Amino acid sequence: MDEIVVTTVVYLPPDEVYAFLEDFPRYARYSEYLKDVNQRGDGGPGTRYDLRFSWWKLTYTVRSEVTEVDPPWRIDWRIVKDLHAHGHWGVAELDDLPADAPADAETACRVTLHVEFDPQTARDGTLDLPRFVSFDFVVEKLKPVLVREATRVVERVVADIEGRQRDVDLVVEQRP
Repeated sequence: MDEIVVTTVVYLPPDEVYAFLEDFPRYARYSEYLKDVNQRGDGGPGTRYDLRFSWWKLTYTVRSEVTEVDPPWRIDWRIVKDLHAHGHWGVAELDDLPADAPADAETACRVTLHVEFDPQTARDGTLDLPRFVSFDFVVEKLKPVLVREATRVVERVVADIEGRQRDVDLVVEQRP
């Protein structure tokens, strides 16, 4: 399984951060490649989302499901069609404000987007590739795009949730 983990600090209480993250259909506003989100359910366990992505010469709809929630700390999800992938949004309240916190900050949370996926599970014809384009070529081109996209989404979520633009310190881990 490959992993992408993006972590940053948000200067709001956990319940406000969680409520924002739970409103998944708005994520299409943050992504260059996510064109729209169709939600079936109330956002809790069992809620399904159809996420229509478009990148390069590929268009694909990912179907995901919320598997567990622990408000205001965690939202777990998994992909339910074609690809083996799962992950979560995590929120952890910080005891102390970081030294570089904005002057008006009263509280802070560490927010983490954790994604685990097996790109080889799409090999069986899930993706309709252009003629003469190999699956391995697409996977190698797509991995850095996924990291950039996860980073972009977290940066834009922070700006929207805090209601202001600021330099966002992100820790991005990618395995392998």
